[in-house]
Amino acid sequence: MKTVRLFKEDVYMNEAEAVITSVSPAKEGKTAVTLDRTIFFPAGGGQSCDRGSVSGFEVSEVYEDEKSDDIVHIIDCSPEEFKTGKPVHLILDWDHRFDNMQRHCGEHILSGMFYREYGGVNRGFHMGDQYMTIDISLEAMPEYTSLTWDMAKHAEECANEAIWQNQPVITRHFDRKKEAENLPLRKALTLEKDITIVCVGSVENPSDCVACCGTHPSSAGQVGLIKIFKVEPNKGMFRIYFEAGRRAFLKYQDELDTLITLSSSLSAGTDDVLAKYRAQSEKNKEARSQLHFLKKEIIAREGADIAEALKRGENKRCYKILSLDDLNALAREVSPYVKKTAFLVHEPSYTVFIVSDGSVDCGKLVKENAQI
Repeated sequence: MKTVRLFKEDVYMNEAEAVITSVSPAKEGKTAVTLDRTIFFPAGGGQSCDRGSVSGFEVSEVYEDEKSDDIVHIIDCSPEEFKTGKPVHLILDWDHRFDNMQRHCGEHILSGMFYREYGGVNRGFHMGDQYMTIDISLEAMPEYTSLTWDMAKHAEECANEAIWQNQPVITRHFDRKKEAENLPLRKALTLEKDITIVCVGSVENPSDCVACCGTHPSSAGQVGLIKIFKVEPNKGMFRIYFEAGRRAFLKYQDELDTLITLSSSLSAGTDDVLAKYRAQSEKNKEARSQLHFLKKEIIAREGADIAEALKRGENKRCYKILSLDDLNALAREVSPYVKKTAFLVHEPSYTVFIVSDGSVDCGKLVKENAQI
């Protein structure tokens, strides 16, 4: 490795000194800089890159150069600000780093519990802005063919038990695949060298043990909380929507605020809001049903009245209360009685329904009068 990965030695290091090893122009007027050592984790393994600054200039992107094995820092400044061989001071955006650590470790623990409890293998991981997802494939325990909401809640509880126990999170680095294969991994290794294994709990009875290059806290208790929001089938697997850490807590706060507001509007407590909501929904259903039949009766009577009016040569009616859908139904009701044309006007929206007996081209009539 050309760039020394300081985050592999100490994930809590948030400031460091380094020396520039290369400087080159980057897109949008920014600068690509490599360093002899860095505390910045590059994007990878489903985790976003670290943020922060290099000698006061903002770091907007960090990635690994596969050819050189250097870590490239994209910095918001012109290339003239840096020179090869120049010492620089690195500062992490610690809130962003710790957010990533909580979320990534939370994903490990939850994935480990789906594997331990149901033989569910994590075949996909996404760390988004609004939530995280894992795609669980039920393949290690044949007795499980479907993942229910109750099963997901059980895995969630097991994951939070690991957090409450404050289990250690140990990161081990191995030069060769053979050295790491003796660990109780939930996924077979695909790398041959330079392998990092993250283990939550003891090696004898881990909550999770898997190869991972991301950043994680030193103990599960620092994750704080794991909360699942939704489970849905996805391409023969089951997609779990969840959050961990401070984000899970804030999401819980938002949803509790919504529940309290809903409870207040229904004059209910949070413990019986669902019953009150169902009762209110049933009343609304009955009211909608009554309204539907009343409208049908009104439209039928109005249609009969219009039919009589058409015989007297009256061919225009205006409405303020009936909806556009109601007038559409009324137009169909009176169409058999129309001689030439009839006009139904919906005054709130300035909409006119033109009903013709076929002797008048309604489209042509509209075009000829559209500008009036």
